[in-house]
Amino acid sequence: MEEGGEKVISLGESERLFQELVRSVHGCAPLEVLEAADRYGAAIGLGKITVHLVDLQQRLLVPLTGGPILDVDSTVAGEAYRSDTLRLVEAGPDALSLWFPLKDGADRIGVLHIRAAHLDEPTLRRCQTLASLLALVITSKRAYSDTYVRRTRARNAQLRTEMLRAFLPPRTLGAGRGVSTAVLEPAYELGGDAFDHSITRDTLHAVILDAMGHDLASGLTASVAMAGARSGRRNGASLAELTANVERALITWLPERFCTAIFATLDLSTGVFSWANCGHPVPLLIRRQRLVEGAMERTPELPLGLDGMLSDAFPRTVHEIALEPGDQVLLYTDGVTEAHDSEGNLFGLERFADFVIRAASADEPAPETLRRLIHAITEHQHGSFSDDATIMLLEWTPDREVPRPR
Repeated sequence: MEEGGEKVISLGESERLFQELVRSVHGCAPLEVLEAADRYGAAIGLGKITVHLVDLQQRLLVPLTGGPILDVDSTVAGEAYRSDTLRLVEAGPDALSLWFPLKDGADRIGVLHIRAAHLDEPTLRRCQTLASLLALVITSKRAYSDTYVRRTRARNAQLRTEMLRAFLPPRTLGAGRGVSTAVLEPAYELGGDAFDHSITRDTLHAVILDAMGHDLASGLTASVAMAGARSGRRNGASLAELTANVERALITWLPERFCTAIFATLDLSTGVFSWANCGHPVPLLIRRQRLVEGAMERTPELPLGLDGMLSDAFPRTVHEIALEPGDQVLLYTDGVTEAHDSEGNLFGLERFADFVIRAASADEPAPETLRRLIHAITEHQHGSFSDDATIMLLEWTPDREVPRPR
């Protein structure tokens, strides 16, 4: 039906068309999904629909079906990605340009661009629902297709990097009561750094690893350690048992290699943060926009995998600390604080913590804070990494809990 030159469809017709779209995407190839979405948009009166995925280093938004590559830091599309909110601009006398964040749960994967003649509440809801559907479909299909991966890489990754990236989870995950987000560089030349996180009903699990060396064996060490941690976690192991499981795996299969690590859990109901530190840099606690000096310093323990020096008779110590609402815990590898410029000036612990504190004071989303922070570290050493740099940021936010259905 036409009204004033604009296509108007009933609620029932809109629902039917959306149901057809949902059914059709299951059999679509990765890029055919976007063509199907574009046809759906035209049928309900929307203009051109395009998807931009963020590149591996979160600097660029790359179109999947043609068009210019957009800069994350200087465009409206980038603003939607950075702020995780809708951005709307006029695209002519009778057109609007809408930019919607695309998210896999809490993880930002790109933006959806939609042109529309006008924006009323039904149109907004349809656009938001389409963005949610496309994010789910893209996430599903990229698990078994290289199409999206190839579009979001600026160059080839080294073999050890490819192996590690096959194990890495999404950068960000979370629920209303807590979030874990991580970044790592050099994106295409990772050596032995890795991270892992998982969330259950009431527990956020986190792992950060730094394997000895910067070669294929380093990547293998980190991969075995990560697999050992996941195996323990999925079998219901306690934190101490999980750490011992990783220790046994390294000693058994890679007896000449070792790695530092932190294995941690955050109880989302109580705020109790538990961790085992295996020769790794001490976690940092940020509370009310201040670094709590020494809050998580404990007696140092040896790295994982040192055959003959540790056994099941001497389990790792599991520490606990009670977080307050809004607290942030920073886990990192030494490549962060020891990043240095050409004159040997270190990025340093103080600058590292201050960056996060300033961002928290400005209510910046945690994933955006780490995106900017890892870029600052990259720029400090002019893009030349002598060691991997990995950062994880965990937040406990019980006041943001989403009500559960009764």
